Amino acid sequence: MTRRWSGPALVAAVFALDRVTKVWIERTLELWSTRPVVPGFFDLVHSQNRGMAFGLLNDGATDVTRWLLIAVSLGVLAFLVYSTARAWRDPKSALPIPMFLILGGALGNLYDRAVQGYVTDFADFYVGTWHWPAFNVADSAITVGAIWMLLQVSKGK
Repeated sequence: MTRRWSGPALVAAVFALDRVTKVWIERTLELWSTRPVVPGFFDLVHSQNRGMAFGLLNDGATDVTRWLLIAVSLGVLAFLVYSTARAWRDPKSALPIPMFLILGGALGNLYDRAVQGYVTDFADFYVGTWHWPAFNVADSAITVGAIWMLLQVSKGK
C-alpha cells in the first residue's frame, strides 16, 4: 500500500519544496538581486517571471497573458491528473513517477501564477556571459519528469 501512495506523496513533496524555496528566496533576497554561490557558474537570484517557460512573453505580460496562462495551465493540469490517475490505478502499470514529478511542478508554478500573478525563479546557471534562464524547483521537476518520460517512451515502456 505504501508504494501506491508514493506517487501522490511525491507530488506533495515537490509542491512543498517548491513553495519553501520560493518563500525563502522572497524573504532573503531583494527582488532582482543576486547572491553568488559558485562564482562563474551558479548564483541565487530573485526574479519574477510573468510570462511562460524560459521567460517567453515575460516582457509584454499583461493581465490577459496571466489569465490565458492560468487557463492553459489548468487544461494541461486536468489532462495530467487524468492521465496520471489512470496509470496509477492500473496495478500492472509501472508507477508513473515522471508524471507525478511533472504534476507536482505544474501545481507549484500554477499556484504562484494564480496567487501572485508571477512565478518566482531563483536558480541562475551560467558560464561567462551566457546564462541559462533562471528557474525553480517546479521547473526542475517538470524538466526531469519530461525527460524521464521521453526516455521511457523511446525504450517502449
